[in-house]
Amino acid sequence: MALRTVITWGDPRLKTNSADVGEWTPELEQLVTDLFETGIEEEGVGIAAPQVGVNLNIAVIDPSSGENPSQKIVLINPEILRTEGSQVGQEGCLSIPGIHETLERPKKVWVKNRKRDGSWEELEGEDLLARAFCHEIDHLRGRLFVDYFGPVKRQIIQRKYNKMRSER
Repeated sequence: MALRTVITWGDPRLKTNSADVGEWTPELEQLVTDLFETGIEEEGVGIAAPQVGVNLNIAVIDPSSGENPSQKIVLINPEILRTEGSQVGQEGCLSIPGIHETLERPKKVWVKNRKRDGSWEELEGEDLLARAFCHEIDHLRGRLFVDYFGPVKRQIIQRKYNKMRSER
């Protein structure tokens, strides 16, 4: 187990489209373990490999924050198949610490996901899990949640974020 350093807003690696994962290896298994540990340490629901500087289509989600191992989800080369409804709620990001904004996301999401053995499964998420699926898959596509806002709102968030960072 090793905690990884979470890279933050402004790092160009967060804006890169991630590469698909090929054959599952012990190094990838270690990355998944590290992502879960880092996510728990940073008090996040999920974390994607690009957030620790690894350009691969892998993300992990744990809505229980380490309390219930059966809730751990590993996303490998995930793809959103369809969405339904909508929800509006607060969203934050480990790569933009201290910033939480209201954002609309689908209420329900179906994801095509590769398992470690190379076979495919379909996952379904509602409410928080639907939001987490969308948020983490966005990371794999080089998109941050603040990218959903217009330029003026993004600038306001950026100034707030920069001010918070300079006060630390």
